[in-house]
Amino acid sequence: MTPSHAPGPPTAVVVQNTRSGGPGRVGAWLGDAGIGLDVLRPYEGEALPRSLFGRPLLVLGGGFLPDDDERAPWLPATRRLVAQALEDGTPVLGICLGGQLLAQVAGGSVRARHGQPEFGSTQIRLRPEAADDPLLYGLGATVPAIERHVDAITELPPGAAWLASSAACAHQAFRVGARAWGVQFHPEASAERIAGWDREQLARQGFDRDRLHAEAVADEGAAVSAWSVFTRRFAEVCARLP
Repeated sequence: MTPSHAPGPPTAVVVQNTRSGGPGRVGAWLGDAGIGLDVLRPYEGEALPRSLFGRPLLVLGGGFLPDDDERAPWLPATRRLVAQALEDGTPVLGICLGGQLLAQVAGGSVRARHGQPEFGSTQIRLRPEAADDPLLYGLGATVPAIERHVDAITELPPGAAWLASSAACAHQAFRVGARAWGVQFHPEASAERIAGWDREQLARQGFDRDRLHAEAVADEGAAVSAWSVFTRRFAEVCARLP
């Protein structure tokens, strides 16, 4: 059945890649801005649509590479949706794995276990190109955000706007065309999420969970202030669709 094109607030298609990787506060902020969410959980067997029918797309994180099709057999369908959105000019927001997948589909490169792992609250440095970006303008020189990744984007797509970096990871945010954004960090994750991370797994990476949690709690106010604005602006881009 084809979705209705009746006027009204748009509903975003959300691809959730793991049980614990939901839209979090980004989903709540989008809802507050009038954007509905159709959250799909393909890891539970839910099918992804063959077409977006003009709906915005949000691709969330997960412990996979963008082409890790054997472990995550829904990724080819996800890549097709991203490619369709890029072709049609439909708004896209890719977070962590979602950002990496956007980069790869658009012609960039992603490598497994590349560079220094990032976990916990991290200072995201906005580049000069962010000054006129529709989502990132005016947020400040640096903004804290929660990170949780060992893989990284090694090359942005041709023509992409390089918007942010961190001390350990060059490609923290970028834009492809006018309406597709990818971020390596997790604007949807609150500091409290860190309290549930695996302590031993973090220790093997050289991180102390209690310290990560305390740092994220200290940064929470600044993170909420910035990423709620970022999300509301993305909602405004979505709402302007014909």
